Amino acid sequence: MSIPANIKEQFPLLSRTVHGKPIVYLDSAASSQKPDAVLSAMDTYYRQVNANVHRGAYEIAAEATEQMETARSDIAKFINAYSANEIIFTKNATEAFNLVARSWGARNLGPDDAILITDMEHHANIVPWQILAEGLGFEIRWIPLGDDGTLDLTNLDELLEGVKLCSVTAMSNVLGTLNPIRKISDAAHAAGALMLMDGSQYVPHLPTDVADLDVDFMCFTGHKMCGPTGIGVLWARAEILDAMPPFLGGGEMILDVKKSGFVANEIPHKFEAGTPPIAEIIGLGAAVRFLDSLGMKNIREHEISLTKYAFMKLKECHGGDIQIHGPSEISKRGGVLSIAYKDVHPHDLSQVLDQHGICVRAGHHCAKPLMRELGVGATARASLYLYNTESDIDILAEALGEAGELFAF
Repeated sequence: MSIPANIKEQFPLLSRTVHGKPIVYLDSAASSQKPDAVLSAMDTYYRQVNANVHRGAYEIAAEATEQMETARSDIAKFINAYSANEIIFTKNATEAFNLVARSWGARNLGPDDAILITDMEHHANIVPWQILAEGLGFEIRWIPLGDDGTLDLTNLDELLEGVKLCSVTAMSNVLGTLNPIRKISDAAHAAGALMLMDGSQYVPHLPTDVADLDVDFMCFTGHKMCGPTGIGVLWARAEILDAMPPFLGGGEMILDVKKSGFVANEIPHKFEAGTPPIAEIIGLGAAVRFLDSLGMKNIREHEISLTKYAFMKLKECHGGDIQIHGPSEISKRGGVLSIAYKDVHPHDLSQVLDQHGICVRAGHHCAKPLMRELGVGATARASLYLYNTESDIDILAEALGEAGELFAF
Protein backbone atom coordinates (compact mmCIF):
# COMPACT_ATOMS: atom_id res chain seq x y z
CA MET A 1 0.00 0.00 0.00
CA SER A 2 1.22 3.48 -0.84
CA ILE A 3 0.03 6.88 0.33
CA PRO A 4 -3.14 7.72 -1.64
CA ALA A 5 -2.51 10.18 -4.46
CA ASN A 6 -5.45 12.30 -3.30
CA ILE A 7 -4.36 12.42 0.36
CA LYS A 8 -4.35 16.23 0.35
CA GLU A 9 -8.14 16.16 0.06
CA GLN A 10 -8.28 14.91 3.65
CA PHE A 11 -6.51 18.06 4.91
CA PRO A 12 -8.84 21.07 4.57
CA LEU A 13 -6.17 23.74 4.90
CA LEU A 14 -4.25 22.36 1.93
CA SER A 15 -7.06 23.45 -0.40
CA ARG A 16 -6.64 27.16 0.34
CA THR A 17 -4.61 29.77 -1.50
CA VAL A 18 -1.98 32.22 -0.24
CA HIS A 19 -1.24 35.41 -2.20
CA GLY A 20 -3.38 33.98 -4.99
CA LYS A 21 -1.29 30.81 -5.23
CA PRO A 22 -2.19 27.27 -4.11
CA ILE A 23 -0.58 26.69 -0.74
CA VAL A 24 2.56 24.53 -0.65
CA TYR A 25 3.00 23.57 2.98
CA LEU A 26 6.61 22.64 3.74
CA ASP A 27 6.76 23.36 7.47
CA SER A 28 5.59 20.12 9.06
CA ALA A 29 8.69 19.91 11.28
CA ALA A 30 7.26 22.96 13.05
CA SER A 31 3.63 21.78 13.00
CA SER A 32 1.72 19.44 10.71
CA GLN A 33 -1.65 20.00 9.11
CA LYS A 34 -4.74 18.28 10.53
CA PRO A 35 -6.88 15.75 8.66
CA ASP A 36 -10.67 15.67 8.67
CA ALA A 37 -10.59 12.64 10.99
CA VAL A 38 -8.94 14.68 13.74
CA LEU A 39 -11.07 17.79 13.24
CA SER A 40 -14.24 15.70 13.25
CA ALA A 41 -13.29 13.81 16.43
CA MET A 42 -12.69 17.03 18.33
CA ASP A 43 -15.81 18.72 16.94
CA THR A 44 -17.94 15.71 17.87
CA TYR A 45 -16.58 15.73 21.41
CA TYR A 46 -17.50 19.38 21.93
CA ARG A 47 -20.90 19.08 20.23
CA GLN A 48 -22.07 15.77 21.67
CA VAL A 49 -20.08 14.99 24.85
CA ASN A 50 -18.20 17.90 26.44
CA ALA A 51 -18.05 16.77 30.07
CA ASN A 52 -15.18 16.47 32.50
CA VAL A 53 -13.47 13.11 32.88
CA HIS A 54 -13.06 10.84 35.91
CA ARG A 55 -15.49 12.99 37.90
CA GLY A 56 -19.09 12.25 36.97
CA ALA A 57 -21.53 9.37 37.46
CA TYR A 58 -23.61 10.52 34.48
CA GLU A 59 -23.63 9.28 30.90
CA ILE A 60 -21.72 11.96 29.01
CA ALA A 61 -19.00 12.11 31.69
CA ALA A 62 -18.55 8.37 31.27
CA GLU A 63 -18.42 8.83 27.48
CA ALA A 64 -15.76 11.54 27.81
CA THR A 65 -13.68 9.33 30.08
CA GLU A 66 -14.00 6.38 27.72
CA GLN A 67 -12.95 8.45 24.70
CA MET A 68 -9.95 9.88 26.52
CA GLU A 69 -8.78 6.53 27.88
CA THR A 70 -9.30 4.89 24.48
CA ALA A 71 -6.97 7.53 23.05
CA ARG A 72 -4.40 6.71 25.74
CA SER A 73 -4.59 3.02 24.85
CA ASP A 74 -4.31 3.71 21.12
CA ILE A 75 -1.26 5.94 21.65
CA ALA A 76 0.34 3.23 23.79
CA LYS A 77 -0.18 0.67 21.02
CA PHE A 78 1.16 3.10 18.42
CA ILE A 79 4.57 3.23 20.14
CA ASN A 80 4.39 -0.34 21.51
CA ALA A 81 4.37 0.77 25.14
CA TYR A 82 4.14 -2.00 27.71
CA SER A 83 1.02 -0.47 29.30
CA ALA A 84 -1.37 2.41 28.64
CA ASN A 85 -0.62 3.57 32.19
CA GLU A 86 2.86 4.54 30.97
CA ILE A 87 1.37 7.26 28.75
CA ILE A 88 1.48 10.60 30.59
CA PHE A 89 -0.32 13.50 28.92
CA THR A 90 1.43 16.88 28.94
CA LYS A 91 0.76 20.09 27.03
CA ASN A 92 3.70 19.49 24.65
CA ALA A 93 7.07 17.75 24.40
CA THR A 94 8.75 20.67 26.17
CA GLU A 95 6.63 20.11 29.26
CA ALA A 96 7.42 16.40 29.08
CA PHE A 97 11.16 17.16 29.23
CA ASN A 98 10.60 19.52 32.14
CA LEU A 99 8.59 16.83 33.92
CA VAL A 100 11.50 14.38 33.66
CA ALA A 101 14.00 17.03 34.74
CA ARG A 102 11.98 18.31 37.70
CA SER A 103 10.72 14.95 38.91
CA TRP A 104 13.31 12.31 38.03
CA GLY A 105 16.28 14.69 37.71
CA ALA A 106 15.73 16.61 40.94
CA ARG A 107 15.70 13.34 42.88
CA ASN A 108 18.54 11.53 41.08
CA LEU A 109 21.14 14.10 40.04
CA GLY A 110 23.77 15.78 42.20
CA PRO A 111 27.20 17.47 42.12
CA ASP A 112 29.08 14.24 41.35
CA ASP A 113 26.80 13.25 38.46
CA ALA A 114 26.55 14.03 34.75
CA ILE A 115 24.04 13.81 31.94
CA LEU A 116 24.87 13.40 28.26
CA ILE A 117 23.09 15.21 25.41
CA THR A 118 24.17 16.09 21.85
CA ASP A 119 25.12 19.09 19.75
CA MET A 120 21.93 18.74 17.71
CA GLU A 121 19.34 18.96 20.49
CA HIS A 122 16.31 21.24 20.50
CA HIS A 123 16.32 23.79 23.31
CA ALA A 124 13.60 21.71 25.02
CA ASN A 125 16.24 19.04 25.66
CA ILE A 126 18.88 21.55 26.76
CA VAL A 127 17.44 24.36 28.84
CA PRO A 128 15.51 22.27 31.42
CA TRP A 129 18.77 20.50 32.25
CA GLN A 130 20.71 23.77 32.39
CA ILE A 131 18.15 25.24 34.80
CA LEU A 132 18.33 22.14 36.99
CA ALA A 133 22.14 22.04 36.88
CA GLU A 134 22.31 25.61 38.21
CA GLY A 135 20.80 24.36 41.46
CA LEU A 136 22.12 20.81 41.67
CA GLY A 137 25.60 21.24 40.23
CA PHE A 138 25.73 18.23 37.90
CA GLU A 139 27.71 18.27 34.65
CA ILE A 140 26.17 18.45 31.18
CA ARG A 141 28.26 16.71 28.52
CA TRP A 142 27.78 16.86 24.76
CA ILE A 143 28.15 14.26 22.01
CA PRO A 144 29.83 16.23 19.19
CA LEU A 145 28.68 16.64 15.62
CA GLY A 146 30.65 14.91 12.88
CA ASP A 147 31.55 16.43 9.54
CA ASP A 148 28.73 14.66 7.71
CA GLY A 149 25.95 15.91 9.96
CA THR A 150 25.80 12.71 12.01
CA LEU A 151 26.91 12.29 15.61
CA ASP A 152 30.56 11.50 16.29
CA LEU A 153 30.27 8.50 18.61
CA THR A 154 34.00 7.72 18.66
CA ASN A 155 34.35 8.58 22.35
CA LEU A 156 30.85 7.57 23.46
CA ASP A 157 32.00 5.13 26.16
CA GLU A 158 34.33 7.75 27.62
CA LEU A 159 31.61 10.40 27.57
CA LEU A 160 29.25 8.02 29.40
CA GLU A 161 31.54 7.54 32.40
CA GLY A 162 29.66 8.72 35.50
CA VAL A 163 26.56 9.64 33.46
CA LYS A 164 23.14 8.94 34.97
CA LEU A 165 21.02 9.96 31.97
CA CYS A 166 21.65 10.08 28.23
CA SER A 167 19.07 12.26 26.44
CA VAL A 168 19.18 12.26 22.63
CA THR A 169 16.94 13.29 19.75
CA ALA A 170 16.04 10.43 17.43
CA MET A 171 15.87 12.83 14.47
CA SER A 172 17.32 16.31 14.25
CA ASN A 173 14.78 19.04 13.57
CA VAL A 174 17.47 20.95 11.64
CA LEU A 175 19.62 18.36 9.87
CA GLY A 176 17.09 15.57 9.53
CA THR A 177 19.75 13.21 10.88
CA LEU A 178 18.44 9.87 12.11
CA ASN A 179 20.48 8.96 15.17
CA PRO A 180 21.31 5.33 16.11
CA ILE A 181 19.16 5.31 19.24
CA ARG A 182 19.46 1.59 19.98
CA LYS A 183 23.26 1.74 19.73
CA ILE A 184 23.40 4.74 22.06
CA SER A 185 20.87 3.19 24.42
CA ASP A 186 22.85 -0.05 24.65
CA ALA A 187 25.99 1.91 25.49
CA ALA A 188 24.15 4.04 28.05
CA HIS A 189 22.68 1.01 29.80
CA ALA A 190 26.07 -0.72 29.83
CA ALA A 191 27.42 2.36 31.62
CA GLY A 192 24.58 2.29 34.15
CA ALA A 193 22.69 5.27 32.68
CA LEU A 194 19.06 5.65 31.70
CA MET A 195 18.12 6.63 28.14
CA LEU A 196 15.68 9.41 27.17
CA MET A 197 14.68 9.77 23.52
CA ASP A 198 13.27 12.93 21.97
CA GLY A 199 10.73 11.48 19.56
CA SER A 200 9.19 14.76 18.43
CA GLN A 201 10.53 14.50 14.86
CA TYR A 202 10.69 10.70 14.78
CA VAL A 203 7.31 9.43 15.97
CA PRO A 204 5.32 11.28 13.23
CA HIS A 205 7.45 9.84 10.44
CA LEU A 206 8.75 6.36 11.27
CA PRO A 207 7.45 3.20 12.95
CA THR A 208 8.25 3.63 16.66
CA ASP A 209 8.74 0.73 19.06
CA VAL A 210 9.99 1.78 22.49
CA ALA A 211 10.63 -1.84 23.43
CA ASP A 212 12.84 -2.44 20.39
CA LEU A 213 14.63 0.90 20.83
CA ASP A 214 15.15 -0.07 24.50
CA VAL A 215 14.75 3.46 25.84
CA ASP A 216 13.55 4.37 29.33
CA PHE A 217 11.79 7.67 28.56
CA MET A 218 10.42 9.21 25.37
CA CYS A 219 8.96 12.69 24.83
CA PHE A 220 6.91 13.67 21.80
CA THR A 221 4.19 16.12 20.77
CA GLY A 222 0.82 15.81 19.07
CA HIS A 223 0.83 18.78 16.73
CA LYS A 224 3.68 17.46 14.56
CA MET A 225 1.86 14.16 13.89
CA CYS A 226 -1.51 15.36 12.53
CA GLY A 227 -2.84 15.99 16.03
CA PRO A 228 -3.85 19.26 17.70
CA THR A 229 -1.70 21.72 19.59
CA GLY A 230 -1.73 21.70 23.38
CA ILE A 231 -1.10 17.97 23.80
CA GLY A 232 2.16 16.10 24.26
CA VAL A 233 3.22 12.78 25.72
CA LEU A 234 5.79 11.50 28.14
CA TRP A 235 6.23 7.76 27.94
CA ALA A 236 8.41 6.03 30.53
CA ARG A 237 8.75 2.58 32.00
CA ALA A 238 6.19 2.03 34.75
CA GLU A 239 8.77 1.19 37.40
CA ILE A 240 10.55 4.49 36.76
CA LEU A 241 7.32 6.50 36.84
CA ASP A 242 6.25 4.77 40.05
CA ALA A 243 9.45 5.93 41.75
CA MET A 244 9.17 9.55 40.55
CA PRO A 245 7.47 12.22 42.70
CA PRO A 246 4.57 14.27 41.28
CA PHE A 247 5.46 17.18 39.03
CA LEU A 248 2.38 19.36 39.63
CA GLY A 249 -0.05 19.36 42.53
CA GLY A 250 -3.84 19.68 42.52
CA GLY A 251 -6.89 17.64 41.70
CA GLU A 252 -6.79 14.18 40.09
CA MET A 253 -3.16 13.48 41.06
CA ILE A 254 -4.07 12.53 44.65
CA LEU A 255 -5.61 9.57 46.42
CA ASP A 256 -6.11 11.49 49.66
CA VAL A 257 -5.46 14.94 51.10
CA LYS A 258 -5.31 15.82 54.79
CA LYS A 259 -4.08 18.89 56.63
CA SER A 260 -0.95 16.92 57.40
CA GLY A 261 -0.19 16.01 53.78
CA PHE A 262 -1.33 14.08 50.72
CA VAL A 263 -1.10 10.63 49.17
CA ALA A 264 -0.26 10.64 45.46
CA ASN A 265 -2.41 8.77 42.95
CA GLU A 266 -1.20 5.85 40.85
CA ILE A 267 0.24 6.39 37.36
CA PRO A 268 -0.70 7.87 34.98
CA HIS A 269 -2.91 10.15 37.09
CA LYS A 270 -0.08 11.05 39.49
CA PHE A 271 1.38 13.26 36.75
CA GLU A 272 -1.87 14.68 35.32
CA ALA A 273 -2.98 17.32 37.82
CA GLY A 274 -6.22 19.19 37.12
CA THR A 275 -8.61 18.95 34.19
CA PRO A 276 -6.71 17.54 31.20
CA PRO A 277 -6.96 18.82 27.61
CA ILE A 278 -9.71 16.32 26.86
CA ALA A 279 -10.56 17.36 23.30
CA GLU A 280 -6.88 17.52 22.39
CA ILE A 281 -6.25 14.04 23.79
CA ILE A 282 -9.20 12.72 21.78
CA GLY A 283 -7.79 14.52 18.73
CA LEU A 284 -4.38 12.91 19.22
CA GLY A 285 -6.06 9.53 19.52
CA ALA A 286 -7.76 10.16 16.18
CA ALA A 287 -4.41 11.23 14.71
CA VAL A 288 -2.61 8.01 15.65
CA ARG A 289 -5.49 5.96 14.26
CA PHE A 290 -5.29 7.99 11.04
CA LEU A 291 -1.52 7.44 10.77
CA ASP A 292 -1.92 3.77 11.61
CA SER A 293 -4.50 3.40 8.83
CA LEU A 294 -1.96 4.73 6.33
CA GLY A 295 0.85 2.62 7.75
CA MET A 296 3.99 4.15 9.22
CA LYS A 297 6.20 2.09 6.89
CA ASN A 298 4.30 3.53 3.94
CA ILE A 299 4.75 7.05 5.30
CA ARG A 300 8.49 6.46 5.70
CA GLU A 301 8.81 5.07 2.17
CA HIS A 302 6.85 8.02 0.78
CA GLU A 303 9.15 10.48 2.53
CA ILE A 304 12.31 8.65 1.44
CA SER A 305 11.13 8.92 -2.17
CA LEU A 306 10.30 12.62 -1.78
CA THR A 307 13.59 13.41 -0.06
CA LYS A 308 15.55 11.70 -2.84
CA TYR A 309 13.57 13.69 -5.38
CA ALA A 310 14.15 16.94 -3.49
CA PHE A 311 17.93 16.42 -3.39
CA MET A 312 17.97 15.60 -7.10
CA LYS A 313 15.66 18.45 -8.16
CA LEU A 314 17.29 21.16 -6.06
CA LYS A 315 20.81 20.18 -7.13
CA GLU A 316 19.70 19.85 -10.76
CA CYS A 317 18.16 23.33 -10.77
CA HIS A 318 20.65 25.17 -8.60
CA GLY A 319 23.88 23.15 -8.48
CA GLY A 320 26.53 24.67 -6.25
CA ASP A 321 24.31 27.63 -5.34
CA ILE A 322 22.41 25.51 -2.85
CA GLN A 323 23.59 23.67 0.24
CA ILE A 324 21.43 21.21 2.15
CA HIS A 325 22.75 20.73 5.66
CA GLY A 326 22.95 17.24 7.12
CA PRO A 327 23.64 13.77 5.73
CA SER A 328 23.48 13.30 1.96
CA GLU A 329 22.75 9.59 2.40
CA ILE A 330 18.95 9.43 2.42
CA SER A 331 18.78 6.34 4.65
CA LYS A 332 20.46 8.35 7.40
CA ARG A 333 17.96 11.20 7.38
CA GLY A 334 14.33 12.23 7.39
CA GLY A 335 12.61 14.78 5.18
CA VAL A 336 13.96 17.90 6.90
CA LEU A 337 15.88 20.09 4.43
CA SER A 338 17.72 23.03 5.96
CA ILE A 339 18.86 25.12 3.04
CA ALA A 340 21.53 27.73 2.44
CA TYR A 341 20.99 29.42 -0.94
CA LYS A 342 23.65 31.66 -2.41
CA ASP A 343 24.12 34.59 -0.03
CA VAL A 344 20.40 35.13 0.49
CA HIS A 345 19.46 35.52 4.15
CA PRO A 346 17.05 32.75 5.25
CA HIS A 347 14.42 35.26 6.36
CA ASP A 348 14.54 37.06 3.00
CA LEU A 349 14.34 33.73 1.22
CA SER A 350 11.35 32.66 3.30
CA GLN A 351 9.49 35.89 2.54
CA VAL A 352 10.04 35.51 -1.20
CA LEU A 353 8.87 31.90 -1.10
CA ASP A 354 5.77 33.01 0.80
CA GLN A 355 4.77 35.14 -2.18
CA HIS A 356 4.61 31.87 -4.14
CA GLY A 357 2.38 30.27 -1.51
CA ILE A 358 5.28 28.24 -0.12
CA CYS A 359 5.48 27.82 3.65
CA VAL A 360 8.99 27.22 5.01
CA ARG A 361 10.55 28.05 8.37
CA ALA A 362 13.45 30.50 8.73
CA GLY A 363 15.54 30.93 11.87
CA HIS A 364 17.60 28.97 14.36
CA HIS A 365 14.82 26.38 14.85
CA CYS A 366 15.30 26.37 18.65
CA ALA A 367 18.74 24.84 18.14
CA LYS A 368 21.24 27.65 18.71
CA PRO A 369 24.12 25.42 19.87
CA LEU A 370 23.79 23.48 16.60
CA MET A 371 23.71 26.70 14.57
CA ARG A 372 27.01 27.68 16.17
CA GLU A 373 28.50 24.29 15.29
CA LEU A 374 27.37 24.79 11.68
CA GLY A 375 28.77 28.31 11.63
CA VAL A 376 25.48 29.91 10.59
CA GLY A 377 22.96 32.13 12.33
CA ALA A 378 19.91 30.62 10.69
CA THR A 379 18.69 28.40 7.88
CA ALA A 380 15.62 28.21 5.68
CA ARG A 381 14.00 24.85 6.44
CA ALA A 382 11.64 22.95 4.18
CA SER A 383 10.20 19.85 5.81
CA LEU A 384 8.23 17.09 4.12
CA TYR A 385 5.34 14.97 5.32
CA LEU A 386 2.88 12.39 4.07
CA TYR A 387 0.76 14.94 2.17
CA ASN A 388 3.62 16.45 0.16
CA THR A 389 4.23 15.61 -3.49
CA GLU A 390 6.91 15.95 -6.15
CA SER A 391 4.88 18.85 -7.52
CA ASP A 392 5.42 20.72 -4.24
CA ILE A 393 9.17 20.29 -4.67
CA ASP A 394 9.01 21.44 -8.31
CA ILE A 395 7.28 24.65 -7.19
CA LEU A 396 9.92 25.16 -4.48
CA ALA A 397 12.78 24.67 -6.94
CA GLU A 398 11.30 27.18 -9.40
CA ALA A 399 10.64 29.76 -6.70
CA LEU A 400 14.20 29.44 -5.39
CA GLY A 401 15.42 30.38 -8.84
CA GLU A 402 13.32 33.54 -8.81
CA ALA A 403 14.62 34.37 -5.34
CA GLY A 404 18.17 34.00 -6.58
CA GLU A 405 17.50 36.43 -9.43
CA LEU A 406 15.83 38.91 -7.09
CA PHE A 407 18.77 38.94 -4.70
CA ALA A 408 21.48 38.64 -7.37
CA PHE A 409 24.66 40.45 -6.39
